[in-house]
Amino acid sequence: MKKYEPKRFLAFIAILLLILVFVQARSYAQAPLEKKISISLKDEPLKTALDKISTASGIKFTFNEQVANSKVRINVQAQNKSLNEILTIALSNQPFKFSELDNEIYIRYDAEKVKKSTADPAANPATSQEKHTIGGTISSSKTGETLIAATIRLSGTKLATMSNEYGFYSLSVPNGKYIMEVSAIGSKTLRKPIELNKSMTLNIALDDDANELETVTISATTAKRNLDNPQMGMERLNIAETKNIPVVLGERDVIKTLQLLPGVKASGDGTGGLFVRGGSADQNMILLDEAPVYNASHLLGFFSTFNSDAIKNVTLYKSGMPAQYGGGLSSVMDVRMNDGNNQKFGVSGGVGLIAARINVEGPIQKEKSSFLISARRTYLDAFLKLASDSIVKNSKLYFYDVNAKANYILGDKDRLFVSAYLGRDVLGADKLAGIDWGNITSTVRWNHIFSSKFFSNTSLIFSNYDYKIKVDQDESSLSLFSQIKDWNFKQDMQWYVNDKNTLSFGLNAIYHTIKPGEVRASGNSGMVSQDLQNRYSLENAIYASNTWKVSDAFSLTYGLRLSAFSILGKGEYYNINEEGAVTGQTSYKKGEIVKTYFNLEPRLAAALQLNESTALKASYVRNAQNLHLISNSNASMPTDRWVASTNIIKPETSDQVSLGYYKNLGQNNYDLTIEAYYKDLKNQVDYRNGADIYTNKPIETQLLFGKGRAYGVEWLIKKKTGKLTGWIAYTLSKSERQVDGINNNEWYNTRQDRTHDISIVTMYQLSKKWSVSANWVFSTGNAVTYPNAKYNLLGESYYYYSNRNAERMPAYHRLDLGATRTLKKTKKFSSELNFSLFNAYGRANAYRIDFREKENDPTKTEAVKTTLFKFVPSVSYDFKF
Repeated sequence: MKKYEPKRFLAFIAILLLILVFVQARSYAQAPLEKKISISLKDEPLKTALDKISTASGIKFTFNEQVANSKVRINVQAQNKSLNEILTIALSNQPFKFSELDNEIYIRYDAEKVKKSTADPAANPATSQEKHTIGGTISSSKTGETLIAATIRLSGTKLATMSNEYGFYSLSVPNGKYIMEVSAIGSKTLRKPIELNKSMTLNIALDDDANELETVTISATTAKRNLDNPQMGMERLNIAETKNIPVVLGERDVIKTLQLLPGVKASGDGTGGLFVRGGSADQNMILLDEAPVYNASHLLGFFSTFNSDAIKNVTLYKSGMPAQYGGGLSSVMDVRMNDGNNQKFGVSGGVGLIAARINVEGPIQKEKSSFLISARRTYLDAFLKLASDSIVKNSKLYFYDVNAKANYILGDKDRLFVSAYLGRDVLGADKLAGIDWGNITSTVRWNHIFSSKFFSNTSLIFSNYDYKIKVDQDESSLSLFSQIKDWNFKQDMQWYVNDKNTLSFGLNAIYHTIKPGEVRASGNSGMVSQDLQNRYSLENAIYASNTWKVSDAFSLTYGLRLSAFSILGKGEYYNINEEGAVTGQTSYKKGEIVKTYFNLEPRLAAALQLNESTALKASYVRNAQNLHLISNSNASMPTDRWVASTNIIKPETSDQVSLGYYKNLGQNNYDLTIEAYYKDLKNQVDYRNGADIYTNKPIETQLLFGKGRAYGVEWLIKKKTGKLTGWIAYTLSKSERQVDGINNNEWYNTRQDRTHDISIVTMYQLSKKWSVSANWVFSTGNAVTYPNAKYNLLGESYYYYSNRNAERMPAYHRLDLGATRTLKKTKKFSSELNFSLFNAYGRANAYRIDFREKENDPTKTEAVKTTLFKFVPSVSYDFKF
């Protein structure tokens, strides 16, 4: 198998970026003001002249009524001259000036040009040294929901910002009059005249855009912000994007949608885990309203814990994570719940083949407070009742989840949020055996606006994940319980220092309690009741970061996070030799500090905007992780064990460098993104050959530790507008580890290593009633360890395994189809039918491959492939009133 060497890979990326920069330099001359035309204008009114120039050049002009109604007349004779030369001549003696704005040319009044002593200070804001700050909250006028990542821009200037995760914005600008433009996905753009002669608070409510809501919009960020924001490796997903994408059994799922983006991989059919840029499933920090979710899967991974009806926004950071986030090496998935409608009551929901859901929201006190309750339950167990076998008939197979939230506007500067989540899976075979697992999270959050420049968020968070296994026989019983529980306090501050600097800082403290296992046995089960030692730890962090707009073309974000992980007693902590045997132990009292690990986690990101449509970005980030998932499967299972860092298990660390090229194409209807990355990982956890992770021995006896590396390049092109929307994503990557004691101490593939990963997603609006969609995915098979020899000893057959993860599962690919029929749509009621066909051409993708002796010839071995899904049709009915 051909190896991808890191040095050769980095050289390839460097050459690629040089080519892109060269291509960009060649295309730079096509900036609006550099466009060359020939034109003859004789005594034309200003507006008519601008219309003729626009027709000849294909460049749009933006201007206000003052320009449109101007009596100024233009005379120009130009042969193959740039628009910059033509406009300079045309407006040389007129009270107007021009500039580029988002691939258009903006014309505005400029009293300074005719040297009027009574010039309006807003005529040229840049000349006014006195600055004021305008800030407030962006929300929906229909529901009162705060809007994340709304864009706030002052027309005719390069001053712009966006609302944060709580809908707050702040902008420092010179004294004067402006037109404020506020836009957000799914909302009508608001243009509002403002006059700034002092700092002020301005809360803005945007109306819904019914036309935009009918069409899936790919990106929640504007072209301008994508380019000048140093943040890279970020995918922001609006729930509208999941509506038309076909999925298994018809249940919309944000995680399944994220798996269609570059750098994000699924482990296969029926699995809910994410593998981001070569990292393992536990290296993703998944947050629901800031609360960690330690198992984000239902039904062993067929569905995620996130009910789309209750979700407002999902942001995935693959690199350059902001300093307020910590605890995950590969990614941060920040999921925000809806706040609830504070304007009117509403009910929505749906019924599908295997699940039903209901969502109720409304005001507690109109415009002041609201609530949201969203619930979902499967009814697969109802179909089991039809079975003739009594064990199957009395078995249990279902999950449910409930999301609840309330928020209160306490005044102009204070808002209180209380949210909670409860989810549970239950699998049971009559009264013989069963397993149930689930999450409970709760968040109390207080937002306070100290001023138009200073914003604060204070959160108290609870998170609990546990599973229970029970086996009953005639004369014996056995039960097992395991749990991870957190209490978490967060304080986050944002200070919009001026129009050049935005400072974020805060602290975080988490108290972890981990119960590895409580075993209760009776009768002749062969087991003895015992409690594995509980583990306690305190994880603290402080952080600060600043986003500095150095110039119109260059922006920089730099910051530092300092984390301290303290292992606490009581309990026994061990010494382990190279063979994995316990050589000694030390006992610690309750609350006594066993060891504290400190980690400095710097962040650095830069954006260089080459022109209005192109940018280069680079970032470096170090992350540390102190909680580790012990699993011997490729996908997250409910019985996997979480363990904290100990005196032997050290914090995992990752250093990631990323480079990116960003291009807006076709009047900003298309986005092209190319990102390359290299990750260096330390203290990676893997298993000794023949390890048993369910042993009652210290878990450290089953583990080995080493280093890792992951590198790759990701391509993404999106079509954002029109009847046909969608994207094409391709990832070329490598993920490896080197651990002494494994694979002869040489580098080997991680289980999640895949060379190629392709996703093609399309959505088409056929009419007002019908929309159709399709997605096709292809990926290299997962790395696996197959036996390469078999020997017989005392009548028993044994398999011999050589190099770890040296083989491959078969390549994975499938086609999914979907269609949505709008049945009724009025102001008070809407309904629709959703159809989907998962794996439309019936590809028999391998879920697992087992080896067994051939039935007719025990001397031979045969491979047996297990396939989960072939053709899976589904239909669901959704409603809202």
